[in-house]
Amino acid sequence: MSQIESLLRLSVFVGLLVALGTWELVAPRRRLVASKPVRWFSNIALVALNSVAIRLFFVLGLVGVAAHAASRRWGVLNNVELPPLLEVVLAVICLDLAVYLQHVMFHAVPLLWRLHMVHHADPDFDVTTGLRFHTLEIGISLAIKASAVVLLGAAPLAVLVFEVLLNATSMFSHSNVRMPPGWDALLRLFVVTPDMHRVHHSMNPTETNSNFGFNAPWWDYLFGTYRSAPACGHEQMRIGLDHISPDRATWLPWLLALPFIRGTGRYPPSHRDDPSPRADTRT
Repeated sequence: MSQIESLLRLSVFVGLLVALGTWELVAPRRRLVASKPVRWFSNIALVALNSVAIRLFFVLGLVGVAAHAASRRWGVLNNVELPPLLEVVLAVICLDLAVYLQHVMFHAVPLLWRLHMVHHADPDFDVTTGLRFHTLEIGISLAIKASAVVLLGAAPLAVLVFEVLLNATSMFSHSNVRMPPGWDALLRLFVVTPDMHRVHHSMNPTETNSNFGFNAPWWDYLFGTYRSAPACGHEQMRIGLDHISPDRATWLPWLLALPFIRGTGRYPPSHRDDPSPRADTRT
């Protein structure tokens, strides 16, 4: 299973990177402001670094965790009899809810937000933004997802399907692609679209703390965190964080150091309604 999983994940990653990268060149939604070669190198190098770290410190992998839990009948779904297809669908939906809640937590807890800032500090929004996460955030996220897999008792196949879907939809929802408004409106019933998720990367703290979904949009609708569009429109909205210089936010060493050298800004919800003026002290 591990070889099949690795091949499938790599194939999806490379295929979508090429397909969405080409779409971004042919029909971009916004004009990029930072050097694309530098950004892509740093973002993809961070993916490579995270992949190595996962191999070294999380050898079992989420699918392996699911198999281990199944062999010991841990978790809810390992102790009930359901049709296999229904079990997979339920597990994928429940794991997607867990990821939504995890994402909200990474915004709400200042210490976790420091790690998550690496993702939001990207001055542009394209397919590689969906891959750009601090290594420590990846580790904490894996621990949370592994706990959810064990408690739920998700089958290894369900975990594999979920992981591939999450990777694919994260790349799609962060892509800088233009599509007809009718397509976007239809797709938003089933999946997070780029125009929907781009709002989440606005410099406006209120907009940053909305549209948390990576995969399914339903949780934002259900929990009241949905925002249909940025206040100033997609072309005029500013991407990134207003207390972090976009010039530095494209360099890999600085990204790795970011959680330890910069403050949280006003982005955690506890700071969101602070009316005090903010000086531009970005470094």
